[in-house]
Amino acid sequence: MQEIQGQLFTQSTILQDLKELGIESGMALMVHSSFKSLGSWVAGGPVAVILALEEALGETGTLVMPTHSNDLSDPENWMNPPVSPEWWEEIREHMPPYDPHLTPLWFMGIIPELFRKQEGTLRSSHPHHSFAARGPKAASLITGHALAFSLGEDSPLARFYDEEGWILLLGVGHGNNTSIHLAEYRAKFSGKKQIPNKAPLLVDGVKQWVEFPDLELNSDDFEVIGNSFEAETKQVRRGRVAGAEAVLVPQRALVDYAVDWMERNR
Repeated sequence: MQEIQGQLFTQSTILQDLKELGIESGMALMVHSSFKSLGSWVAGGPVAVILALEEALGETGTLVMPTHSNDLSDPENWMNPPVSPEWWEEIREHMPPYDPHLTPLWFMGIIPELFRKQEGTLRSSHPHHSFAARGPKAASLITGHALAFSLGEDSPLARFYDEEGWILLLGVGHGNNTSIHLAEYRAKFSGKKQIPNKAPLLVDGVKQWVEFPDLELNSDDFEVIGNSFEAETKQVRRGRVAGAEAVLVPQRALVDYAVDWMERNR
């Protein structure tokens, strides 16, 4: 018989790890995750992770995950990989419009992909930068997600800031922390650039390509910002959840710090 390597993790062990990290009942928690980082043996797979998160937060807590679908965009701007200009019009014609119940995620991972399908989970209306939420504050967090400036003041990130929520980085680093984008909208720095975006949407039951303004976003310095925040403020909690390194961050304090950092360094 082949020897089994590794450690078995379950919903119960993951729950205990979450509690030891500092996740409490009633929190508003935004999760960025890599399921593969948790290890080879998670009984129940990503479903067990979602259920453990929900159990840790309890009935009064609200779980939030980014559910972005940036591929639902104008093919003229695709770079990874680019597509032939001869295909652009045909792609535009046949690309389905954004549907919060159907549109899949784009390189966001299996945990948020399953979470957004769970009964009772709500998803915001933005075709590129939607968020899914479940819990008593879910509707107030995702309702009114504006097309323009998708991660700015009329986004779930700003509502989450108002709630003084927490961020869990589960097997990923500060470079994956979407909340730092909110600081890009708020900070004043040279080189900030407004760009046009497009997405296929249903307008009065008819698919239309709708154009809206946004910022040219840049996450290249997010790791530096997150690490500096951690070193200077001592407000970050580190631990392990299953086989993954886990980081718990207060979102409001991080965003405020990132605004100041960007204005001094960008």
